Amino acid sequence: MNHNLQLKSLTGATEIQLTSDGTEYAKYGSMAWSPDGSYLIFYRILPYEDSVIHYLKMAGDASTRGGHFSIPYKQPGDPFTSYEMMVYKIGEKEPGKINIPIIDFFGAPYLHFNKTQSGKFLFERVDRGHQRFRILEADIHTGEIRTVYDEQTNSFIYESRIFTDYLPETNEIILSSEKDGWRHLYLLDIVSGKIKNQISSGSWIVKEIDSIDYKKREIWFRGAGMKELENPYYVHHYRIGFDGRNLVELNPETGHHQVSYSADGKYFLDSYSEVNKAPIITVRSGATGKKLMTVETPDTSRLKALQIPTAVPFKAKGRDGKTDIWGVVCWPVDMDSMKQYPVIEHIYAGPQDAFVPKSYLPYSEMQSMAALGFIVVQIDGMGTANRSKAFHDVCWKNLADGGFPDRIRWIKALAETYPWVDTTRVGLYGTSAGGQNALGGLLFHPSFYKAAVSACGCHDNRIDKQWWNEQWMGYPVGQHYEAQSNITHANKLSGNLLLIVGDEDNNVPPESTYRVADALIKSGKHFELLSIPGMGHSDGGPYGRIRKRDFFVKSLFRIVPPDRNK
Repeated sequence: MNHNLQLKSLTGATEIQLTSDGTEYAKYGSMAWSPDGSYLIFYRILPYEDSVIHYLKMAGDASTRGGHFSIPYKQPGDPFTSYEMMVYKIGEKEPGKINIPIIDFFGAPYLHFNKTQSGKFLFERVDRGHQRFRILEADIHTGEIRTVYDEQTNSFIYESRIFTDYLPETNEIILSSEKDGWRHLYLLDIVSGKIKNQISSGSWIVKEIDSIDYKKREIWFRGAGMKELENPYYVHHYRIGFDGRNLVELNPETGHHQVSYSADGKYFLDSYSEVNKAPIITVRSGATGKKLMTVETPDTSRLKALQIPTAVPFKAKGRDGKTDIWGVVCWPVDMDSMKQYPVIEHIYAGPQDAFVPKSYLPYSEMQSMAALGFIVVQIDGMGTANRSKAFHDVCWKNLADGGFPDRIRWIKALAETYPWVDTTRVGLYGTSAGGQNALGGLLFHPSFYKAAVSACGCHDNRIDKQWWNEQWMGYPVGQHYEAQSNITHANKLSGNLLLIVGDEDNNVPPESTYRVADALIKSGKHFELLSIPGMGHSDGGPYGRIRKRDFFVKSLFRIVPPDRNK
């Protein structure tokens, strides 16, 4: 009521005014009751209204005039709404404060109330800059905070992949961390604040948690990279005890596995494949992983009759000469090993994941482009996720790197293996972060990449969304943001460039593309710009994909595309 808090009894007879100084600019809210109803946690909130980005709506309207609209959009460096934690204990005259600095990054935390110790609760805090993660315990009687867990790093903690599971009956927490160089699980004792034991370990990663059996103290999870001679991105499924013992592999066959468990966990369907091997589906025992029956082995004879080459995996050493870099290759139809074929790389170096297909790929846009006579590849270079922490850390404050030293070595190694690969004619295309990478290839590696199609690229990380860019580029916003901007380096353009942007993109603001175009024009550079009216965040849609194909035919084959207006 009027930005303040008031308690009422269930009968409506009793009213308690908790706060009276609330205003539009300093209000109270975001409440959470303790399970026993003896106290209430709430916050004094200082709202921050995000600035907006503006759009001219020039398509899809019968009016003779264009429209205008705007949306709130938080960019790197922008402030957040802040939260000051307060507590009210039933029966006391007024609320008190919990002695924790104001929470000014993201929102009010989720509270884990301690069922065995009344008056205490746990919550998590990530510091802005993504370099510190803590689990804190608050005591409402003293207002004091105790640090249960504190992890800090010189690079970044991947905040959205932090896993925690609270076990109030035993005062334990299962949590994930990359502090030993790989993403693994740990068992934390809440009372002492010490790690009881590391649950998983080794030069591989825990990808996701499928389920936890609290009675048997077992975890069912997905892991990748445990098999030394296999593609380290392939997912297998495992079970392990809380104490780190009795690791059971549930589906050992080579390939990328996807499973569906029965409701009681006794059985599961397991589908596994590779990009060039169709999926086999089996039923397995949930307890042992033993294969009980094969449900389906697909018949791909009709697909093979079309004589479309399947994508094939390929690996080569990265920039350090040691680490395997994995990718896939799509060959041209009717390929002649005595000819030379230009290469096009489908690039997306966003650090939030890995992007090369792992499962069966009977057909894709890459293969359709290969049908024009190109060799089309996709590669996961250093700086992307799902490998070691060191592999991932390459991206830290370094998005302009884009894994290019690994990608270039990979394509050169492909040419050493297959002499029909022409490394003098290499192009690349990408969307969003891939659009940033595609132009970056021409700007930072002009001796290798000769043509690029860049769609809705986040060409300057200061223009793009806060949550994504601060995670990888850090906070505060420093000179490294400007130093790695494609806009800053636009005068270095060498090669052929097509920029594509939708003028209603609400993911990456269109001005990111328009400003790099402006910088190119001011530098006297020649390029093509395709602005699509009414389109949002996209690679250009069907029309943009036709223009992309024509662009590469013209740039890498030196052939004039057909006159499509006829």
